[in-house]
Parts: sequence; structure tokens; C-alpha cells
Amino acid sequence: MSRVATINRTTKETSIDLTIELDGRGRTEVRTGLGFLDHMLTALAHHAAFDLTLTCRGDLHVDDHHTAEDCALALGQALDAALGSRGGVRRFATAYAPLDEALARCVVDLSGRPFAVVSLGLSRRDIGGWACENIGHFFQSLAAAGRLCLHVDVLRGDNDHHRAEAAFKALALALRHAVSADPARDPSSVPSTKGVL
Repeated sequence: MSRVATINRTTKETSIDLTIELDGRGRTEVRTGLGFLDHMLTALAHHAAFDLTLTCRGDLHVDDHHTAEDCALALGQALDAALGSRGGVRRFATAYAPLDEALARCVVDLSGRPFAVVSLGLSRRDIGGWACENIGHFFQSLAAAGRLCLHVDVLRGDNDHHRAEAAFKALALALRHAVSADPARDPSSVPSTKGVL
């Protein structure tokens, strides 16, 4: 069964076209108008082995908030749609990713209950024009729209670019495992004692 979703999200602040394939090869085509956001989304899809195309036209003359938030919401909606009933997936995953001196940990639960705890420890005002406060907000918005529980912690690191990129790579590795098929389960079996996620 193909796990693909397309989201078209248009507001007065942004217009987003996004397609994701969870069983891809990490092929990406991302254009948001924010170079560092493009870099992080490309790293996320590449290391998760998701095929991702995303184009966003946002009100960057205002600031980066709406573009970053709405890209996260669209990506979360697409993940949720592509997962369907979430039957047969591993559901839980933990991953660590280093980037030179930085080390990040991400823990994911495809629980259907959105929650995020994010601690990036960024000290700069922005990275490549993307406000550091909105990098943390990206993870929160992704968790909300994707209906997942997400804990992201950067455990160490001196360089904010490295800290942020390690966090995105840890998320990628955790998602790659969480959405993968669990060989111990029937593909239609939802990994929950409730019988639904």
C-alpha cells in the first residue's frame, strides 16, 4: 500500500504545496524562501528516507514565523494522512544524532495525541534568517498537526547551526524507525491496546 499524501494549504499568509512519500529514497525538492529552513527540511527528508516536495510562498516581508509554522503544519498533516490508520508501524522510536560537537536526542510516539517538549538551547537570534524561537516552534507545530508525541533535546554543542541540524537529523532517524513496518505485527494491527491511534 502506497503511503503518499499531498497537502495544499493556502491562507492569507502562506501558500504551500507539499507531497510526501514515506517509503521513498530521500529525494527532495524544497523551496520555502528561507535557506536554513530548506536545508533542515532537506536533511529531515533525506535521513528519514522520505521523498518530499515542498513549495511555500509566504509573507517573508512580515517575518519568518508564518512560513516556518505553516510548513510545519502542512508537513504534520501530510505525515498524518500518509500514515492512515497507523496499522503495522513500530510507533515508538528513539534516535541520537551527532554533528561534530553537537549531540541531539529525539523520542517519537505516533500516539495520535499531539504533544511536544523541545529544548534546543539555541543562543543566536537567528540562523540564516530563520529566528531561533521559530525553530523550536516548528517542532511543536509539526507534532500538533502530525498527531504525534515528540521530545527533542540537544544535549550538547557550541555551534547553533550544528545544534539545530543535529535536532532535525535525530527527528529524521526517529521518524524513519517509527513509521517503518513492525515485522512482529499484522500490517492491519494498530500498535495500541486501545485498538486505535
